Amino acid sequence: MGRTLHRYVFLQILAPFAAGLALFTFILLIARIMKLVEMVVNRGVPALEILRVFSYILPAFLEVTVPMALLLACLLACGRLSADSEVTAMKAAGLSLYQIAAPVAAFAALVFVVSLFLSLYARPWGNSALKTAIFDLARTRATVGLKEHVFNDEFKGLVIYVEKIEPPGSNLRRILISDRRQAGEENTVVAKRGTLVAHEDTRSVNLRLFDGVIFTSREGEQGYHKTDFNTYDVNLNLSEALGQMETREREPSEMPLRELREAVAAERAGDQHGRARRVELARRFSIPFAALVFAVIGVPLGLQPVRAVRSRGLAVSLAIILSYYLLLSAAETLATQGKAPIALAMWTPNVVLATIGSVLFFRQAQELGNPGEGLSSRLTAGARSRLASAMRRAG
Repeated sequence: MGRTLHRYVFLQILAPFAAGLALFTFILLIARIMKLVEMVVNRGVPALEILRVFSYILPAFLEVTVPMALLLACLLACGRLSADSEVTAMKAAGLSLYQIAAPVAAFAALVFVVSLFLSLYARPWGNSALKTAIFDLARTRATVGLKEHVFNDEFKGLVIYVEKIEPPGSNLRRILISDRRQAGEENTVVAKRGTLVAHEDTRSVNLRLFDGVIFTSREGEQGYHKTDFNTYDVNLNLSEALGQMETREREPSEMPLRELREAVAAERAGDQHGRARRVELARRFSIPFAALVFAVIGVPLGLQPVRAVRSRGLAVSLAIILSYYLLLSAAETLATQGKAPIALAMWTPNVVLATIGSVLFFRQAQELGNPGEGLSSRLTAGARSRLASAMRRAG
């Protein structure tokens, strides 16, 4: 009976977990999905390239949404078992709340392992591969940041207007550029045509202009200087336009676990990047632990008697998730700025919610009483029948 019951509870968690994972991931990804679709429709980027970029983005979101989905699954599954009096039937059969929660704990352990893999390995790999993929897109279709008849400000200090972009996308016609990258000086460049030339080693693109003129104005000077040119290169820095790509040193979030640990171990006194690396290392272990914390707090809250199980479960899960990640964001900021010890700050959200969840769980166990005590009178015939038929299906 125990194995059949545990299998039954395990399966009750699986379906809402899958639904919650799809829902939360879609909500967080919707803005990125729209941007990727726009690149396919309006800029001619191949769909396969977009799918490749999407696969690099996904691990960073799954790291967050997998624990969120577990919390929702615990609330919905336990809520349904409680609403149908199946928990009461289980208690009447001699099972304690700890035994009933055993399959939830097993499911949470599996989710914890998956979250740990995502945090330690998948997300750093995805972040690193994403920057390379973005540059590959920019190199092959360098106009990904430019649009016709629009004043494009994707590149810091530059405003670029292009009247026409000819296929395959690297040839431009009738170009106007406002260049304010040099302090105290503004260059207005007008050219009849131009072409984009990518440089992979520096992750930059040169906009090579032909047959144009430069109007230069400086602070404190009246008038302007005019310069005619046959060929003129304007450097477009992709590290600024496409997500702050670093060419010399990887960000902590991109480092593989071994590289990150070696960087932390070799940290020098006064290294401005050292604290960020230690915060990232602590984060990679604290985030997956949220799966276990959410299971602890989700079971007792889900067992509270309510009618609208789904709407209440979704509302409670969103409130807990928002509280947790607000605490985590504040703790990460304090740790990065050196205003709090890193380990204490990064583990505080887990400790706070785990403490609250443990108190609620123990109270719920006491409220349900000892196995079988006073429950037979509260157990309806319908509840007995539903539980028996459900266990037969699970077995």
